[in-house]
Amino acid sequence: MILREKEFRDNLKEHNWQQYQNVYVYLYCSTDAIIPGWAYSLVTMHLVGIARKVAVGNQDDLNTILYSEILEKIDYSIYQDKPVLIKGCANKPVPENALVMACQILQPIAKSIMFGEACSTVPLYKKPLNK
Repeated sequence: MILREKEFRDNLKEHNWQQYQNVYVYLYCSTDAIIPGWAYSLVTMHLVGIARKVAVGNQDDLNTILYSEILEKIDYSIYQDKPVLIKGCANKPVPENALVMACQILQPIAKSIMFGEACSTVPLYKKPLNK
């Protein structure tokens, strides 16, 4: 399948964009269609000012972007030279990329980093003793 610009634009004009009001949207093609580089951008132009956030990829890709934005806003100074436990189980799935980002941020700060639950942790990092 090949995306044809005129038909695509006509379909975009007819689409009800208000259904995406204030929600997170990920743009994903589940077929083997050839999607030109401009197509996702054109869809995004219709969503700007309506959706809260638009990303290309699957839901995990969108969640990674959202977690990244959240991680950038946190004040990590409270973890300075403290043991840190990155919780392993959560009500909502946490993308692996978000865990990797958290480790990169915390390693220079924390005394130690563990992953899991308080009753069962996996040690990830321990700051070397200063000589």
